[in-house]
Amino acid sequence: MDFGDLIWSQQEINRLSNQVSRLESEVDHWKQIAQSSKVQGTSVAEQSEICKLQNTIKELKQNLSQEIDDHQHELSVLQDAHRQKLIEITRRHREELSEYEERIEELENQLQQDGVSTDAVDDSKISEQKKGAQNLEGGKAEDLQIIKDLEDEIRRLNQKLSSAKEENKILLKDQELLKVEKIQITQEYESLKSDFSVLQSSVTEQDALLKEQEKKFQSKTMLPEDVIRLQQALLEAEKEIARLSSLNQADSFTHTGKDIQAFTQDLQVLKEENVKLKKEKEGLEKELLHAQHENKNILSTYSEDQNSELNQLRQDLERKEHELNESIAERETLVAELEELDKQNQEATQHVITLKEQLSKQHTQGDSITKQLQIDIDLERKKVAKLEMEKMEAIKELDSQKEKLSQCSYALNDLHISKQQLQNTIKDLQEQLKKSQDCNLQNKKEIKELQQRLKEKEEDLSVSLSKLTEKSNQEANYSCQDLILKEREVEIAKLQNNILENKQRNEDLEKSLSDLKIENGKLVTAFEEIKQELNDAISEKNKVYLEKDTVVEALKMEKKHLETELNQTEKRLFEQAQKYEQTIQELSNARSMDTSALQLEHERLVKQNQEKDFKIAEFKRNMEQMEIDHQETKELLTTSLGGQKQLTELIKEKEEFIEKFKNQALQVKQELEEYKKASKKQDVLKQNLEEKDKSLAIMKEENNHLKEEIESLKDQQSRSAPMVEPKTLDIIIELESEVTQLKVIKNNLEEEIEVLKKTIEDQNQKTVQLQQSLQEQRKQIDESKVQCEQMNVTHERLSLEKDEEIKNLQKTIEQIKTQLHKERQVIQTDSSDLFQVTKVQTLNGENGNEKHDLSKAEIERLVKGIKEREMEIKLLNEKNVSLSQQIDQLSKDEVGKLTRIIQEKDLEIQALNARVSSASYRQDVLCLQQQLQAYVMEREQVLAVLSEKTRENSQLKTEYHKIMDMVAAKEAALVRLQEENQKLSNRFENSSQDMFRETIQNLSRIIREKDIEIDALSQKCQTLLTVLQTSSTGTDSGSGGVNSNQFEELLQERDKLKQQVKKMEEWKQQVITTVQNMQHESAHLQEELHKLQAQISVESDSNSKLQVDYNGLIQSYEQNEKKLKSFSQELAQVQHTIGQLHNTKDLLLGKLDLVTPSVAMASIISQPPVIQSSAPEVLSDETKLLQKELEQLKKKLQEKDSTIRTLQENNQRLSDSVATASEVERKGQEGTDSEIKQIKEKHDVLQKSLREKDILIKSKSDQLLSVSENLSNKENENELLKQAVTNLKERNLILEMDIRKLKEENEKIVASCREKETEFRALQETNMQFSMMLKEKEFESHSMKEKALTFEKLLKEKEQGKTGELNQLLNEVKSMQEKAVTFQQERDQVMVALKQKQMESSALQSEIQHLREKEQRLNQELERLRNHLLEMEDSYTREALAAEDREAKLRKKVSVLEEKLVSSSTAVENASHQASLQVESLQEQLNLVSKQRDETVLQLTISQDQVKQYALSLANLQMVLEQFQQEEKAMYSAELEKHQKQTAEWKKKAENLEEKVVSLQESLGEANAALDAASRLTEQLDVKEEQIEELKKEGEIRKEMLEDVQNKLMNLINSTEGKVDKLLMRNLFVGHFHTPKNKRPEVLRLMGSILGIKKEELDQLLSEEQRGVTRWVTGWLGGGTGSKSVPNTPLRPTHQNIFNSSFSELFVKFLETESCPSLPPPKLSVHDMKPLGAAGTGKAGSVPSSSQIQDSAVSGISRRPDANPFLAPRSAAVPLITPATSSGHLLMKPISDALPTFTPLPVSPDASAGAVLKDLLKQ
Repeated sequence: MDFGDLIWSQQEINRLSNQVSRLESEVDHWKQIAQSSKVQGTSVAEQSEICKLQNTIKELKQNLSQEIDDHQHELSVLQDAHRQKLIEITRRHREELSEYEERIEELENQLQQDGVSTDAVDDSKISEQKKGAQNLEGGKAEDLQIIKDLEDEIRRLNQKLSSAKEENKILLKDQELLKVEKIQITQEYESLKSDFSVLQSSVTEQDALLKEQEKKFQSKTMLPEDVIRLQQALLEAEKEIARLSSLNQADSFTHTGKDIQAFTQDLQVLKEENVKLKKEKEGLEKELLHAQHENKNILSTYSEDQNSELNQLRQDLERKEHELNESIAERETLVAELEELDKQNQEATQHVITLKEQLSKQHTQGDSITKQLQIDIDLERKKVAKLEMEKMEAIKELDSQKEKLSQCSYALNDLHISKQQLQNTIKDLQEQLKKSQDCNLQNKKEIKELQQRLKEKEEDLSVSLSKLTEKSNQEANYSCQDLILKEREVEIAKLQNNILENKQRNEDLEKSLSDLKIENGKLVTAFEEIKQELNDAISEKNKVYLEKDTVVEALKMEKKHLETELNQTEKRLFEQAQKYEQTIQELSNARSMDTSALQLEHERLVKQNQEKDFKIAEFKRNMEQMEIDHQETKELLTTSLGGQKQLTELIKEKEEFIEKFKNQALQVKQELEEYKKASKKQDVLKQNLEEKDKSLAIMKEENNHLKEEIESLKDQQSRSAPMVEPKTLDIIIELESEVTQLKVIKNNLEEEIEVLKKTIEDQNQKTVQLQQSLQEQRKQIDESKVQCEQMNVTHERLSLEKDEEIKNLQKTIEQIKTQLHKERQVIQTDSSDLFQVTKVQTLNGENGNEKHDLSKAEIERLVKGIKEREMEIKLLNEKNVSLSQQIDQLSKDEVGKLTRIIQEKDLEIQALNARVSSASYRQDVLCLQQQLQAYVMEREQVLAVLSEKTRENSQLKTEYHKIMDMVAAKEAALVRLQEENQKLSNRFENSSQDMFRETIQNLSRIIREKDIEIDALSQKCQTLLTVLQTSSTGTDSGSGGVNSNQFEELLQERDKLKQQVKKMEEWKQQVITTVQNMQHESAHLQEELHKLQAQISVESDSNSKLQVDYNGLIQSYEQNEKKLKSFSQELAQVQHTIGQLHNTKDLLLGKLDLVTPSVAMASIISQPPVIQSSAPEVLSDETKLLQKELEQLKKKLQEKDSTIRTLQENNQRLSDSVATASEVERKGQEGTDSEIKQIKEKHDVLQKSLREKDILIKSKSDQLLSVSENLSNKENENELLKQAVTNLKERNLILEMDIRKLKEENEKIVASCREKETEFRALQETNMQFSMMLKEKEFESHSMKEKALTFEKLLKEKEQGKTGELNQLLNEVKSMQEKAVTFQQERDQVMVALKQKQMESSALQSEIQHLREKEQRLNQELERLRNHLLEMEDSYTREALAAEDREAKLRKKVSVLEEKLVSSSTAVENASHQASLQVESLQEQLNLVSKQRDETVLQLTISQDQVKQYALSLANLQMVLEQFQQEEKAMYSAELEKHQKQTAEWKKKAENLEEKVVSLQESLGEANAALDAASRLTEQLDVKEEQIEELKKEGEIRKEMLEDVQNKLMNLINSTEGKVDKLLMRNLFVGHFHTPKNKRPEVLRLMGSILGIKKEELDQLLSEEQRGVTRWVTGWLGGGTGSKSVPNTPLRPTHQNIFNSSFSELFVKFLETESCPSLPPPKLSVHDMKPLGAAGTGKAGSVPSSSQIQDSAVSGISRRPDANPFLAPRSAAVPLITPATSSGHLLMKPISDALPTFTPLPVSPDASAGAVLKDLLKQ
C-alpha cells in the first residue's frame, strides 16, 4: 500500500460515511412519513402493494437461506483447508524444532569434544552461520563454474579469432585475385546491379504489403476489441442491475418488519434507477449495433475511413482520449516521413547506380591511362639501363685511373683527405636535408612545398657543385687525371640531373597510378558491398522464413498456454466472484444502496482509467518501435548518403587534382615565393583551425551533455511508462506534462543541432573563403571552390600522395642499393679473384669501400627522409581523425556510421600503402599485422561488450538478491500474519477446528495444483529453450556446421539449466511477492536482449566474413606454392649460371697457374742467402750476393708486372666480353643468391607467421565461440529470469489469494468474536438486571416480612396491652439499628462489587476500544484489499480481454499466414529448392575446400620435402662452393704465401741493404717527404698536382738514385773493404779542433764511441788530455770493430758553428741505422699503406741516410775546395739527383746545384735525430 492509496482510501471512507449518514437521515424521514400514514389509514391499493412486497420478501428470504447454506458450505470447506494448512504448519514447525534440537545437541557434543568451556551460543545464530557457510560454499562453487565457463568461452573466442584471421588472410588474397579479374567483375557488376534493383523492388513491394497487412491487422484488432469491451460493459451493467435488485430486495426484507412503505419508496427509487440503466443499456445496444455495422463496413472496405470512424467511436465512448489521437497523428506523420525516407532512399540508390556507372567509365579510362604509363615506365627503364651501361663504362675508366693512381701512395692519402672533406660536405648536406625535411613536416598539406624542398636541395647541390667547380678551377693546373676527375664530376652532375628528372617523372606517374589504384580499390569495395548486400538480402529472406515458421510454432504454443491460463483464470474468477458476492452482500447489508451505486460509478471510472493507462502504454510502445524503425531507416539513409558523398567528393577531387597537378608541373618554379606566403597564411589558417577544433570540442561536450540528458529523459520515460498505475488522473496529467516537456527538450535539441550545423557550415565557408584567397594569390591555379566536407578527403589524398612519394623514394633506394650491390660485387669479384697480389686490386677495393661509404650515407639520409615522411603521415592521420570528429558532430545518427566508414577507409589506405610500399611478401605480412591489430581491437571491443554484459548480469543478480531479501521480509510478514491467525484460531479452536481443517485441506490442494502447473510450465520453458537453442544453433550452422562437441556442450548446459530450474523452483516460493518490481526490470532486460541479438547477428556476419577470408588465404597459399615452383626454376637457372662461372674461374685459375712457376723459382733462388748484419767483415760477399739477387728480383718483378698487365688486359677484355654478352645472366647471378636467401628467409618468416597467425586465429575463434556461448548463456539466463518473473507473478497472485482468504477467515473469526462478545455483554447485562431484580425482590420480601412481624407484634401487643409497647419499641429500635448495620455492610459489599464491576467494565471498554481499533485496521485492510481485488479484477478482465484479443489477432494472423503460406508456398518451395541447391553447392564447396585443404596439406608436405631437398641441394652446393672457395683460397693462399715469402725475403734483403748501404736513399726520400709534407701543409689547394709531379720525379730519381747508389756501393765495397777512410779521419780530426773547447770532450766521446772505445777508457783519456793528443789518436786508431751503441745526445751547436752539430747528428743517425735492426720496408699492397697521419709521422721520424749526407758533404767539398766540408752553408741545396758521370769517393764528390742544403737547427743535447726532422716538418 502506497501513502497515496491510504489517503485515497481514507477519502473514500469519509465520503461513504457521509453518504451513509445522509441515507440514514432519509430513512428516518421516510419512517416518520410511514408512521403518519399508518395513523391516517391504508387504502386498498396499498394493501395490494403490501401483498406483493410480502411475496417478494418471501422469495428473498428463500434466496437468503439458500445463499446462507452455500456460504456455510464454503466456510466448512475453507475451515477444512485451513485446518489442513495449520496441521502442515505445525508439523513443519515440529520438524524444524526437532532439527534445531538435533543441531543443538551436535553443537554441544562438538563443544564438549573441543573442551571449550564457553557459554552456549544461540541455536538460531549457529544455524544462520551454517546456512551462510553453505551458501558461501555454494557461491564459491558457482563462481568457480562461472570462471571455468568464462575461460572456455575465452578459448573459444580465441579459436574463432584465429579462424577469423585465417579467413582475413584468404580475403586479402581474394582481393588480389579480384584485381586480376577486373573485366569479369565489371560484367558481373552490371548483372548484379540489375539483380539488385529487382531485389530492391521486390523488397519494397514486400515491405509495402507487410505494412498494409499490419495496418489491416491493427484496424481489425482494434474494432473487435472495442466491440468486446462494449459487450462486456453491457454484461457487467446487467449483472450490476441484477445484483442491485437482489440487494434492494434484501434491504427491503430487513426493514419490512418495521415499515413497508419506506421500502416501497426505496423500490420506486430503484425502479427509476433501473429505468435509467435500461435506457443506458438500450443506448449501449444501439452503439453495439452501430459498431457492428461499422465493423462490417470496415471489414468490407478496408479503406482509410476506418481510422476516422474509430476516432469518432472513441470520442463517443471515451472523451478523455485526446492523447491517443495525438499519438495516432504522430504515428501517421512518422509513417509519412518513413515513406518520404523510402523515396529518398530509392532516389539515393538510383543516384548511386548512376555514380557507379560513371565510375566504371572512369575505371576504363584509368586502365587506358595505366597502360600508357606502363609504356612510359618501360621507356624510362630502358633509359635507366642505358645509364647503367654508361655507369659501367665510367667504372671501367675509374679502374684504369685507379691502376694509374696505385703507383703513388701520397696521392692516395691526399685523396683520402679530399674524401673526408667530401664526406663532411655530404654530412652538411644531410643536415640541410634534415632541415628541409623539418620544413616539410611543418607544411604537410601540399606536395608543392616538397618540390620547394627539392629546389632547396638542388640549390645545395648546385652550391656543392660550384664548390667542386671552384676546387676544379683551383686544381686546373693539375695533370690529366684531374681533367678526368672533372669530366667525371660533370658526368655525375648530368646523371644526377637525369635522375632527378626521372624521379620527378616517376613521382608524377606513381601519383596517377596510386589514384587509379585507389579508384580501382573503391570500385572493388563497392562491388563487394553490393555482393554483401545481396548475400544479406538472401540471408534476411531465409531468416524471415525461419522466423515465420518459429513465430507460427510459438503462436501455437502461446495459444495452448493461453487456453490453459484462460481455464485457470476462469476457475479463479468463478471462485473470486463467489467470494466477492459474499463480501458485497455483507457490505450491502452494512450500507445502503446509494453507496453501492457510487461504488459502481467509481469502479467504472477506475476501470476506464486503467484501460486508458494501458492504451497509453501500448501507444508509447508503438511510438518507441516506430522511433527505432525511424532511426534504422535514418541510419541506412545516412550510410547511403555518406557513401554517395564520398564517391562524389572523390571523383571531384580526383578531377580537380589531376588538373591542378598538370598546372602545377608547369608553374612550380614560378610559385616558390608565392608558396612561402601561402605557408604563412596556412599557419594562420592552422591557428584558426585549431581554434575551431577547440570550439568543436566544446560543442561536442555540450552535445554529449545534451545526449546524456536525452538518455536520462528517455530512461525516465521508459521507467515512468511501466510504473503507471491506475489510481488517479493526476498521474496521467503528470505524464502528459512530462511528454510535452520531453517534446520541448527534443525540439530544443534539434534546434541546437541545427545551430551547430549552421556554425559548422559557417566555419567551412570561412575555410573555403580562405582557400579562395590562397588560390587568388597563387595566380588562380585552384579555381574550383572546395566545400567543407572535402577537407577530410583532401587530407586522405595528401596522405596517399605522401605514401606514394615514400614508396618512390623506397624504390629509388632499392635501385641504388641494387646498383651499389652490383658494383660492389663486380669490384669484390675482381679484387678477390684476380687482383689481390697487385696494388691495382687494393686500390679498387678501397675505391669500392669509399663508394660503399657514400652509398651508406645516402641510404641513411633516405631512411631519415622516410622516417620524417612517416611522421608526416602520422600527423596527417591525426588531422584526419580530428576532421572525422568534426563531421561526427553533424548529426547524432550519422556518428557511428561515419566513424566506421572512416576506420574502414583508413584500414584500406593502410593496406594499399603497405602493398605498394613493400615487396609482395612484405605486403602480406603488413596486411596480416594490420588485420591482427584490427582483430585485437575487435577482440577488445567484444571483451568490453562481454564485461558490460557480465556487469549487467551482476547487477541483475544483485537486484535478484535484493528481491530475495524483500521476499524474505514479506515471508516474515506472512509468518506473523499466520501466527496471528494461529492465535485467533487457538482462541476459537474449540468452536471451529473442523472448518479450519477443511479450509487447510482445500488450500493445500490448491497449492499442489499450482505446483503441478508450475512444473508443467517449467518443462514447457525447457522445451522452448531447447527449441530456441536449436534455432540459434541452426542459424549459426548456416555459417559453419554444428560440431558434436558443441552439441554435447549444449546438453551439458541444458543439464545445468535443469539444475538451475530446480534451484529456481526452490527459490520461487520466496520470490513471489517481488514481482511488481521485476516487471519494471523486464523492459530493460528485453532491450538488452534486443541488443544482444543485434550483437549476435553482427558476430555471425563477422564469422561469414572470416570464412571468406579463410578461402582467400587458401587461394593465396596456392599462389605461394606457384611462386615457390617458379623460384625453384629460377634456382635451376642460377645453378646453371654458377656452373658457367665455375668454368670461367677454372680458366682464369689456369692462367694464374702459368704465372706461379716463375714465382716459385724466384723463391727458390731467394731462399739461400742469409744476412747477418752484425759483422761488417762479411759485408762484401753478402752485398755482392744481395746485389745479384736484387737485380734478379728486379727482372722478375718487371716480368711479373708485364705478365700481370697482360693478365689484367686479358681479364678486362674477358670481363667486357662477359658483360656485353651476358649482362642479363650476371644480373640474374647477382640477384639469385640474395633472392634465394631472401626467399628462404621470407619463406621461413611466412611459415612462422602463418603458424602464429593460425594459432592466433584459433585462439581468437575460441574466444569468439566462448563469447557467443556467454551471450547465449546470458540470453538463457535472461529467459530463465523472465520465466522466474512470470512464475513469481503467479505465485504472488496465489499468495495474495491465500492472504485474502486468511484475512477473510480472520474477519469472520473477528466477526464471530464480536458476536460472541456482544452476546456475552448482553448476557452480562441481563445477569446484572436479574441480580438487581433479585436483590430488589429479596429486599421487598424482607421488608414485607418485617411489616408482617410488626403487624403481628402490634396485634399481640394490642392484645397483651400497652405495657410491653415501650419494650417492643425499644427492641424494634435495636433491631432496626442492627438492620442498618447489616444494610451498611451490604452497601459496602455492593460498593466493592460495583467497583469490581466498574473495573471489569473499564477493562471491557479498553478491550472494546482495542477491538474497535483492530476493526478499523481490518476495515482499512479490507478496503485496501477490496481496492486491490478490484484492481486485480480489472487486470484479470483486461488480461482476459487481451487474451481474447490476442486469440482473435492470432487466429486472424494464422488465417493470413495460412493464406500467405498458400500464396507463397510455391515461392517457399522455390526458395527451399534454391536453398537446398545452395546448401548442396555449399556442401560441395565445403567438400572441395576440404579436399583442397587436404591437397594443400599434401602439397605443403611435398613442398616442404622439396624445400628440404632444395635446402640439402643448396647445402651441397654451398659445401661444393665452400670447398671450391677453400681450394681457391688455398691456391691463392699458397700463391700469396709464396709471394709473401718472396716479398719478405726481398724486404729483408732490401732492409739489410738499406740499413747498411741504402740508408742514404731512405734519408733522401724521407727528407724530400718531410719537405713535401711542409709544402703540402702550406699549399693545401695545389697539393695534388705537386705531389703527382713530385712522385713522378721521385720515381725517376729513385731509379737513378738506385743505380747511382749501387755503383757507389760497389765502389765503396771495393775501396773501403778492410780500410779506414783517411779523409774521414782527417775531417773528424779537423772537426774536433774546429769545435769550441767546452764541446770538444763531447766530440771526443763521439769519436770514441764510433771507434768502439769503452766509456772508462774514454774518461781516462779525457782526464789525461793534458798529456797530449797522441794517446787519444793511438787509442782511436787502435779501435776495434763497428759500433753498436750510439748515444742519443747530439751536440748543441753554438752561434759560431752549428753545422758541426748537424753533421755529427747525421753521422750518428747513419751509424744508428747501421747498427740497429732494420725496419721492414713498406709492402707492395695498398692495404698495408697507412694514411697521412700514420705514414707521414713514421716517415718523418726517420732521418736522411748517410749516403745523402755524404753526397751533400762531398759535393760541398768539391764545389768549395778551399772551405772546410763541415762548414757547409745553411742555405746550400742538397741535390736529389747526383750526376751520373761523377766518380771517386762519395765524400770527396762536389755538391751539385740540384741538391738542397739543410738549414741546421738549434737542437737540445737530449733530442734525437728524429726530433730534428720533426722540427723541420713543423717549420
